Amino acid sequence: MSPETLAPLHARMVLIRTFEESVLALFAQGELFGTTHTCLGQEAVAVGVLSQVTRDDVVFSNHRCHGHYLALFDDPAGLMAELMGRTTGLCGGVGGSQHLHRENFYTNGVQGGIVPCAAGMALAEKFKKTGRIAVVFLGDGTLGEGVVYETLNLASLWQLPLLFVVEANGFAQSTPTALQLAGSITQRAAAFGLRTAEGDGNDLAAVATLAADAVAYVRRETKPFWLVLNTYRLGPHSKGDDHRPAEELLRAHERDPLARLCARVTAPAIAAAKTDARARIAAAIAAARVAPFPTAAA
Repeated sequence: MSPETLAPLHARMVLIRTFEESVLALFAQGELFGTTHTCLGQEAVAVGVLSQVTRDDVVFSNHRCHGHYLALFDDPAGLMAELMGRTTGLCGGVGGSQHLHRENFYTNGVQGGIVPCAAGMALAEKFKKTGRIAVVFLGDGTLGEGVVYETLNLASLWQLPLLFVVEANGFAQSTPTALQLAGSITQRAAAFGLRTAEGDGNDLAAVATLAADAVAYVRRETKPFWLVLNTYRLGPHSKGDDHRPAEELLRAHERDPLARLCARVTAPAIAAAKTDARARIAAAIAAARVAPFPTAAA
């Protein structure tokens, strides 16, 4: 991918990174309502995958959903107002960080529970012969949920146009994947007859290439696909609950997808992306602070 092609994708990743860093700061200041889970370090997955789908496709995300939303809609103002509990938020300030809905985009804090929902939407699109596909983002920690395997079975049997994207960040909350998950993540889906692929989730170009092939297959063949993207969560599971060794985090920062991408984008593009992101996030926060809170229904 050329620097010119990468520049807008890099800018979207910078926007997501800046947004998430601001969210953690706002939470510490008591300006958010409810909990929050950031996707620091996982921006390449969101941007790379969702650059390959259309706004007509159905996307299901999970508790770590901000990056997916911003990658698809480029709406930091609506998302920030939602997290700050204001009526100008994309769900009127009542959905919060984990429960977002806009058009064909849905999120929920129950990772395992969203997987059969995505399969149902894929089945509906197949019945309607729309040519649309469904995409569901899940984590490697979700692979302890039986409903995931029930969904894999039906998706294969019914040949559903469903793309499973596993953001394998190495942890189930605070438990390392190696301590709670046996065997191969990729082979688990292959056992159900799904086509699979696995790649570096910290390399934007690699993610986009893998996602393009997977989306094209699901759309063309009307069959499910299992895409495993290996990444790493640079921030805490939620807010301050992070007990990983400093040495491990240091090594992870050396593989930061944003830093790696900066080597392939021009210096003026990098500076412009940072300036634009900071200005947009500051404006979003300022607008949310003066917006009204929702009122209880009579």
